Amino acid sequence: MAMQDLPVFPDLKGASVFITGGGSGIGAALTEGFLRQGARVAFCQRSEASAFCDAMDAATGNRPLFTPADITNLDGLNAALASAAAAHGPISVLVNNAANDQRMGTLQVDEAFFDASIAVNLKSYFFAAKAVIPAMQAAGGGVIVNFSSISYMMATAGYPVYIAANAGITGLTRTLAREFGADRIRVNALAPGWVLTQKQKDLWVTPEALATHLAQQCLPDPLEPQDIVGGCLFLASSASRAMTGQVLVIDGGVVHSG
Repeated sequence: MAMQDLPVFPDLKGASVFITGGGSGIGAALTEGFLRQGARVAFCQRSEASAFCDAMDAATGNRPLFTPADITNLDGLNAALASAAAAHGPISVLVNNAANDQRMGTLQVDEAFFDASIAVNLKSYFFAAKAVIPAMQAAGGGVIVNFSSISYMMATAGYPVYIAANAGITGLTRTLAREFGADRIRVNALAPGWVLTQKQKDLWVTPEALATHLAQQCLPDPLEPQDIVGGCLFLASSASRAMTGQVLVIDGGVVHSG
């Protein structure tokens, strides 16, 4: 589905949306998706993204706000969130998307790698949520979408710290949903399958690995970043107003719940 063919969620027009890692991979597709809804979108990442902002402005007529930041540096993360709120109003939709699925087997992991992986894949999610929740409480509600992965639902080896962090994201999602539900703050997780971003193609995709994974899917087509956008827009919108504490899986039918 082309990005311009996605359903329109009227309540997202004018929403103040913040996306971590919103200039590349799945994050870039999310940024475009929210821009096309008419949302006021801000994002952060470490790498330069001015050219991406120019491209989004030209494609959608709606320019995102980019703030360079390393999400593992909490001062930088908080500053990026504050800049977004100053420019677009209090953040009403937080999308914790940035992650690093670097491979390293259990016996090779040292303390420094463990701490760095948890910092980007779990710690930043917690503190980004903590930063935006007070304004959401004051506004009478808000939405947090935490990106997880189906990796923790599968018997997958090769990156145990990443998998543990993604299991932690589910637990974090559920406890935040319970703690702040009375404030009408909805917190859900979105768990993609293997999405063929450019990074995945550069680092991990081989014909053999892809064929093996596609054999696990019910649907025969590889997943692309735009395949994840509709689900995130749904979770961010009032179309899912009674949904919180849940994990929405978009993986072509690899794992099953219920």
